[in-house]
Amino acid sequence: MATIKDIARLADVSPATVSRVLNYDPDLSVGIKTKQKIFEAAEELNYTKHTKNAKTAKIKLVLVQWYNESEELEDIYYLSIRLGIEKKAEEMNVELVKRSMDELENETANGILALGKFDKAEADYLFDKNPNLLFIDFDALDLGYNSLVIDFHQSMSSVLTYLTQHGHQKIGMIAGEEYTRGSHEFLEDKRLTFFKEILEQKEMLNEAFILSAPFTVVSGYEVMKQFLKEHPKEFPSAFFASSDALAVGVLKAIQEVGLKVPEDISVIGFNDISVAKYVSPPLTTIKIHTEWLGELAIETILALIYEQAPIARKITIATELIERASTR
Repeated sequence: MATIKDIARLADVSPATVSRVLNYDPDLSVGIKTKQKIFEAAEELNYTKHTKNAKTAKIKLVLVQWYNESEELEDIYYLSIRLGIEKKAEEMNVELVKRSMDELENETANGILALGKFDKAEADYLFDKNPNLLFIDFDALDLGYNSLVIDFHQSMSSVLTYLTQHGHQKIGMIAGEEYTRGSHEFLEDKRLTFFKEILEQKEMLNEAFILSAPFTVVSGYEVMKQFLKEHPKEFPSAFFASSDALAVGVLKAIQEVGLKVPEDISVIGFNDISVAKYVSPPLTTIKIHTEWLGELAIETILALIYEQAPIARKITIATELIERASTR
């Protein structure tokens, strides 16, 4: 694992600044660019180094993201996927340009990578601009479009099997709240769907232990702080959070009221962003191999360009549980 000093050296900042940024210190005043350098350095130091493939024919791809720079830093999951895409494109001598939806009118390219969540109108617009279209972390197959998605059922089965095998009977969840940008359409958190389904089968579901909040550290902190205020004695022995950012906020709220993690409450996050290793205690989490996901996105869009498949495809990516000190 890269150390705080390694990250500081690469980002050209002090180790103290790195530590405070990675722990989402609310009292730290640094600019977006500095935060971005630190998060990107932390991710990069966990990436595998590859050799460029000089034989690849020149291809131009457009990357469309639904998060802007400041939103990307609230939960760096999409930042880590973007870095994987950029690195693989560089290795394969693929030209990659980042554009917003509004900047596509006169853009020409061999294909489009759409990273994040989009509504039907946005998806149709992107397809009209270029039929070589791949959605990443968004299931657009029902709309007729190619997709790379995470296996949420397998993920939640891993989480709940792990917790129940370790004796947890009261299990809570902080689900994520998010919306499409164009139509502000609410997006169902599939992790919550499978969480409920699995615990109902085990006759262990308690709706009072299910919370929800936007995918940010601050939101995780606020919703958990309010829950513990209302339930000072009756709370789950474990909480699953739908992102590491939410989980970091949850850790802060639990510790602030004088409870201990994991002695009083175990916490599991989701994504295994670089931050998960540096919080206290280090976070048990579901790992998405974001570097490889980014690489697979490039490989898949190139296959679409060269093969001209007759029908859309959906590729589902498995996850793995990484056990650290935030669970018992």
